[in-house]
Amino acid sequence: MLNNMKGQISILVKLQKIETETDSIKLKLSDVSKRLETLDDGLKEVERTIEDQESIINELKKRYRDYEFDAQMNLELEKKSQEKLRSVKTNREYQSILKEIEDIKAKNSKIEDEMIGCLDLMDETEKVIATKKDEYLQLADSIKNEKKSINQEVEQRKKKLAELETDRKGVSGMAEPELLKKYFIIKEQNQGGLAVVPVKDAVCHGCNVNLPPQLYNELHRCETLKFCPICHRIIYLKES
Repeated sequence: MLNNMKGQISILVKLQKIETETDSIKLKLSDVSKRLETLDDGLKEVERTIEDQESIINELKKRYRDYEFDAQMNLELEKKSQEKLRSVKTNREYQSILKEIEDIKAKNSKIEDEMIGCLDLMDETEKVIATKKDEYLQLADSIKNEKKSINQEVEQRKKKLAELETDRKGVSGMAEPELLKKYFIIKEQNQGGLAVVPVKDAVCHGCNVNLPPQLYNELHRCETLKFCPICHRIIYLKES
């Protein structure tokens, strides 16, 4: 009975190890979509920056065209005023038209300053766009390689999962049905956590509580299945 119980506990420990590794791999696989999405989000962020800067360029170009139109209209007005100046009859009219021409020139001077400002901003924005486009190309290449690496990891993990599933079936088949049933009940009670834990120096490694002396002595004999009175997991004596 001693060897049989120790053998059955050993089978459960091995099964638990397989299932723990399986759960770990499944968790990593479930995170793949998030990892890929994060990579795509990084690329989209650069795309949005480029689009925003291009929108700024388009707005600046529109503003520049409007300034050009206003400047041209003012030049036409100045030309007409200059023509009127040649036909004035009184000094008062002459001074009034001169003032009109000065005002038009002042407006155009201000417009020219605005146009130069637009050109400077366009130049700066074009540089930002060029930098971001280079960044986009580098990032796209980096993401492509990282996705390739992630997909390779996924294939390796899926292969490992298939191997673990084969091992799990084989190990489960070696366990006594009633013992296996208890194992799964305890595992479910612990929300998929450990169902079998070692005991060392009379301490349960499931809840870190000291076992009663009598239970600890019975555990040494390994005649029957034992449970921790606190966390209710299956316990076994950990060899030194």
